[in-house]
Amino acid sequence: MAPSSLPPTPPFAVVIVLLFLSYAALLCESMLSLDYYSKTCPSFTKIMQETITNKQITSPTTAAGTLRLLFHDCLPNGCDGSILISSTAFNKAERDADINLSLPGDPFDLIVRAKTALELACPNTVSCSDILAVAARDLVTMLGGPYYTVYLGRKDSRSSSASSIEGKLPKPTMGMSQLIDLFASSGFTVQEMVALSGAHTIGFSHCKEFSSNIGNDTHYNPRFAQALKQACADYPKNPTLSVFNDIMTPNKFDNLYYQNLPKGLGLLESDHGLYNDPRTRPFVELYAKDQNKFFQDFAKAMQKLSVYGIKTGRRGEIRHRCDAVN
Repeated sequence: MAPSSLPPTPPFAVVIVLLFLSYAALLCESMLSLDYYSKTCPSFTKIMQETITNKQITSPTTAAGTLRLLFHDCLPNGCDGSILISSTAFNKAERDADINLSLPGDPFDLIVRAKTALELACPNTVSCSDILAVAARDLVTMLGGPYYTVYLGRKDSRSSSASSIEGKLPKPTMGMSQLIDLFASSGFTVQEMVALSGAHTIGFSHCKEFSSNIGNDTHYNPRFAQALKQACADYPKNPTLSVFNDIMTPNKFDNLYYQNLPKGLGLLESDHGLYNDPRTRPFVELYAKDQNKFFQDFAKAMQKLSVYGIKTGRRGEIRHRCDAVN
């Protein structure tokens, strides 16, 4: 019989060692850390703080817009910066999906500014998805909200498709069961959903998102409903018309959003739903009474959201520009 041409089988111990080494390499490559850029880009924190502060001072709506941008990036396909990619003649990107057309320009501008400064200081080092995650956290803190740790080392997506986010983002007209199911499909509990909804304590919503409900929804405070009708009277001619989500302290991150809901001062149908549904009402009442508890739970939920579906290692890239793949 002719001798086998197959190579000899390595000893079992050698196989185990090789498997361990490959697993260890994969683990190191995919690990996030708080000091990810301490050696490769020591000026990361300083550059981010300066860029964020300057932008927020000149454009006070940046904070709410950036928080919403992070949410619209993370929930559909993970926190990979895919929302930042511009469409081309060959591809309609996420940012041009119908639900994302109302995203304001200021947060996109903030990410571009931060990326430009970081590329000058540390070329090809900091991902766009890390920039967005840190910017959202720092802006929440600037407006009086909780500080939470952001682990770094995300990689950016190499693709972005408008069709990939259909049905993966909450709409203001959704019923509470739909919203609960939507968040549950991404691994978030009912309480985490209610805590994340507290982001509505800052920012505004366009009249087109709620105007059709003002006359039909009996949960609105009557005087508030009348004021909303007047504020939004011309919205068919002027689609940019908008109203603050929290009319009491629109530029402060606090728990007044929850205190407004029992008084009929919620803006969106989904806001009223949080108070009127027995599955979510206890959490609304808890956060209305206890701002510290809201901050604690919001911080935990944001920390969880900011690492949802991330790409690490070779599964992504460090984009040279945040609006285009390399």
